[in-house]
Amino acid sequence: MTKQNTKNNAEILCIGTELLLGNIVNSNARWISEELSYIGLEHYQQIVIGDNIERIQKTIIDASKRCRFLIVTGGLGPTPDDLTTEAIASVFKSELKERKEIWIEIQAKLRANGHSPSPSNRKQALMPKEALVIPNPIGTAPGIIWSPLPDFTILTFPGVPSEMKRMWKETAVDWLKSNTNNTQILLSKVLKFTGISESKLAELLEDLMNKKNPTLAPYAGLGEVKLRITAMSETKEKGINLITPLITEIVKRTGETLFGFDEESLSSVVLKLLRQRNETICIAESCTGGGLGASLASIPGASDMFLGGVIAYNNSVKRNLLKVPSQLIQEHGAVSKQVVTAMAEGARKVFGADWAIAITGIAGPGGGTKQKPLGLVYLALTSCEGTKISQLKFDKAKDRQVIQQLSVLRALNLLRLSLISRS
Repeated sequence: MTKQNTKNNAEILCIGTELLLGNIVNSNARWISEELSYIGLEHYQQIVIGDNIERIQKTIIDASKRCRFLIVTGGLGPTPDDLTTEAIASVFKSELKERKEIWIEIQAKLRANGHSPSPSNRKQALMPKEALVIPNPIGTAPGIIWSPLPDFTILTFPGVPSEMKRMWKETAVDWLKSNTNNTQILLSKVLKFTGISESKLAELLEDLMNKKNPTLAPYAGLGEVKLRITAMSETKEKGINLITPLITEIVKRTGETLFGFDEESLSSVVLKLLRQRNETICIAESCTGGGLGASLASIPGASDMFLGGVIAYNNSVKRNLLKVPSQLIQEHGAVSKQVVTAMAEGARKVFGADWAIAITGIAGPGGGTKQKPLGLVYLALTSCEGTKISQLKFDKAKDRQVIQQLSVLRALNLLRLSLISRS
């Protein structure tokens, strides 16, 4: 078996029948793709195959002729259909050896979680004798770094995203950086926008989009647009010097639609703004069913600023907990400006917060009428200075979860813009 080239490129192989069937979204490939771009590795191909040893073997043989690095996820578990390590070893006729220290660690992890080690768990300690181990800090399936050919290295990871990401960040990325031939580094910065479409953003930045270095690449998501700026340079300092003036110009052109950078979210940005002002927030939700509260609570340290909320799905909860007058519900309906205002003001009184957000609407798929169609949502934001009402129409969404998620994002952005205007 011979290499046809020695390109400094990578391919991604994701193994799992559940991926092919669509039972699990292949988020690993997307995440690894971005990570490869950060370290300047060219990436031309991704492959998904099921738990079949012959197909795994053939795919590995083909990849060994095309790429320098093969990044493999999935198939490292203890069950019979976890075949990755076995398939890799058989392709290159390598004997699998038990790593005693790995087996001891696996047993300790299982017992710590209240499980008794079984014979099937022991296969996770079997590895090609020449391979380096990629430790798994949070799971029982370690990975390997193995170069069975002079210009071909395989790196394996579990399919569980949280485990894969930890192993990549703590071991693999440094190994890859040390074993590539790049004389330049890639430096990236992600800018995040809301309230603007991808096409409108591209129009505003049209002349900048044609730059060769740094490059700009927009990515549309649900309720937001990401813009990745990537610079190639000899040093990190030079990369920063290329990116910084570009960011300044983008901020100037896009104004308040830019809400954050890199790993920031609308929730984290809002909580940071509240913390700077030493102010608190509470919420009252109907159609989003706790989505807004979950978004805020997902941020570490949120309890400093986020006091709590009420999921007022039934009208009795609106009346009894939030003190929404029955007459308002009878006259205007639960989905109305009047009721959402009363929900926000009632929540603020109950929690004693500086700010309160309320959401009510028709997320569907049923419940819509000609007067109040599917996708009609009302937001209310109240503070000591009064209450702001926003009427939203997501009639084109036609999807309950999409309407709920967009409602949460719009509510957070309404608060963000109000906090900015008062700064």
